[in-house]
Amino acid sequence: MTVPDSAVTSASRSVSGSVSGPVSDSVPDSVPDSASDPVSGLVAGPGPDPVTDRTPVLEVRDLTVSFRVDDGHTPSVHAVRGVSFDVLPGEVLAIVGESGSGKSVTSLALLGLLGRHAVVGGSARLGGPGKTPVELIGLERRALQDVRGRRVAMVFQDSSGALDPVFTIGYQLDEMLRRHAPDLSRAQRRDRAVELLSMVELPDPAERLRFYPHQFSGGQAQRVMIAMALACDPEVLLADEPTTALDVTVQREVLDVLRRLRERVSTSIVLITHDMGVVADLADRVVVMRGGEVVETAPVRQLFDAPGAAYTRELLAAVPRVGTPERPNGAVGAERPALAFDDLVVEYRDRRGRAVRAVDGVTLSVQPGEIVALVGESGSGKSSMGRCALGLAPVTSGSVEVVGTRPGHDSPRAVRAARARIGVVFQNPAASLNPRYSIGESVAEPLLVHAGLRGAELERRTAELLESVELPAAWVSRYPHELSGGQLQRVSIARAISLGPDLLIADEPTSALDVSVQATVLELFREVQRSLGFACLFISHDLAVVDELADRVAVMHRGRLVETGARTRVLGSPEQEYTRRLLAAAPVPDPVEQAARRAG
Repeated sequence: MTVPDSAVTSASRSVSGSVSGPVSDSVPDSVPDSASDPVSGLVAGPGPDPVTDRTPVLEVRDLTVSFRVDDGHTPSVHAVRGVSFDVLPGEVLAIVGESGSGKSVTSLALLGLLGRHAVVGGSARLGGPGKTPVELIGLERRALQDVRGRRVAMVFQDSSGALDPVFTIGYQLDEMLRRHAPDLSRAQRRDRAVELLSMVELPDPAERLRFYPHQFSGGQAQRVMIAMALACDPEVLLADEPTTALDVTVQREVLDVLRRLRERVSTSIVLITHDMGVVADLADRVVVMRGGEVVETAPVRQLFDAPGAAYTRELLAAVPRVGTPERPNGAVGAERPALAFDDLVVEYRDRRGRAVRAVDGVTLSVQPGEIVALVGESGSGKSSMGRCALGLAPVTSGSVEVVGTRPGHDSPRAVRAARARIGVVFQNPAASLNPRYSIGESVAEPLLVHAGLRGAELERRTAELLESVELPAAWVSRYPHELSGGQLQRVSIARAISLGPDLLIADEPTSALDVSVQATVLELFREVQRSLGFACLFISHDLAVVDELADRVAVMHRGRLVETGARTRVLGSPEQEYTRRLLAAAPVPDPVEQAARRAG
């Protein structure tokens, strides 16, 4: 499948015609009155009873999606083949499967967001108890826009691509409210915007209205997107990886918001995710997809306890869990660490010129051959530390030493030479890869610039790197927009390890990967790290992934290092209350245990 999960951004903007991207169609025509819930901002109402009324709110039958290729000789790409499922009132239906299985394409086809090259067939009827059914496939554009604005909302995976970088968050929220609630005064629109940001637990919501998208962390930007989508009371909420970029504590809060939405207005949620812990925590039923087809549909407990399909069993077996046995630390004896922060302080300036401290006096080192995981909530300073190591963030005070050099102190020539010994995997592969370069050109660029490879040797090495991250070598001519989010992240990893680095900075490198691909990439990561012996600063919010990979764990909270130590000690017997809260908030891939944890 060659259509990316994130390709919907431009298509959805063209449909909605709003500066705020795909979410602008998911705002109500009026703002909930004083009878609305003070926490979630949702109108309380009985709604249809999902126990007694089983009329589906959405019926999908034999859905097919293919993509035409205009070169005249390449056959069409068949992304979805005969997919059928029902969504009941008040139900959370999870759609899971590996990257490229057709999950996101299915949801986008329902709302006509796939672009002119897509050919969609089959039926998708939006109805429900007491409602006149509407056939979504082939629906006239104006009528489809009305459905999106009133009856269906969607949360997209790529928040950074959907938010307009030149407008503040407050302006984008205000624009939506002016469009969909024209009777509101300016003051009422501002109050509603503050309420929306409060709904998703953003701190200082009134102050954040003046922020631009680049001033939010990845998790905070995703929460803004979710707030925009939840501004209406939709009958169906299509959530495409809504918690992918969120740390475990914020993820739990967002799942609580989705749960309240479902309970108060009987909104049905179609949850597209690769996180089986989220599925166990929220879903009622699960649809498992592979290669564009449905391989199994079952209630959530039945799926986890007795999966019927072999692929489902493989998928569940690949899910990482906290509790990996102890293993030898990979650090090797060396005179100097590969990376060292000494009393590091990082401050930014807000629009009023006030200092905002992102990192507050952190001292931490990473030894050659060692993997140190940096964990904590979104906005805790994790990514700022990684950017400091790369020279991409200001060092207010303290020092940073990277592979024997000190950016800002040593000569520019020495710093440039050191960069060839550093690999980096950013959180958002769609933004970090040059859209004008083919996949092969992106992977080959470090080899060309730093290693001087040319011709057949460069092509051979590029093909080897793609195959090492489970991508076909024949994909060298493809471009980033032709790959899914998970596939793009694998390209980023291949590029990062191309020169055999001494230090790898990995900022959420597996956040976009489904569990089966994640397991493959983690195993690949371990093998490459053992063979090359590079040090790694592994920034992540996924504690199960950290447990499988890291030697040591450092826990960040509000810019400070609150706990550090061996992986088994920090994750098995944490000393700090904050670390214990992180572990308690992480969903586990077991519906029974998740229900017990929530009841407790």
